[in-house]
Amino acid sequence: MWGMSDDIPVSPAAAPGQLLARGVCRMLLTHDFMPMTELSPTPGLRVDVMALGPKGEIWVVECKSSRADFASDRKWQGYLEWCDRFFWAVDDQFPAELLPEDSGLILADPYDAEIQRMAPETRLPAPRRRALTQLFARQAARRLQALRDPGISAFSS
Repeated sequence: MWGMSDDIPVSPAAAPGQLLARGVCRMLLTHDFMPMTELSPTPGLRVDVMALGPKGEIWVVECKSSRADFASDRKWQGYLEWCDRFFWAVDDQFPAELLPEDSGLILADPYDAEIQRMAPETRLPAPRRRALTQLFARQAARRLQALRDPGISAFSS
């Protein structure tokens, strides 16, 4: 649909979680969600993937590459108040029974992903949705400008 191909190389320096995020982002695009990686909704939190849907819905996806990665994550419950739906993305080797059943589950690899369990919906309050949508738009514009003019980062805060 989006012209994605499995023959596009994956960076050998990419961390396992980044590889999962790549596949998740590709899948989200096929559902008409615009994903962004490494977004901080508030100081002290940084989500792996946040996606903005066609009706303004906001999904957060946390990518976990191992049992140790999941066990060391102490912040994930703080992400729940920053999205309408919360998902875990893991590969087919991850022990999925470790993940809370009241969250979504995505099976991913570097090239694609599939929703295995839809996350329950908890609608964001309108003021928070507006603030997050503005944050998302501004961050997307900043990243696009940095691609167009890599020296611009020296001028941004």
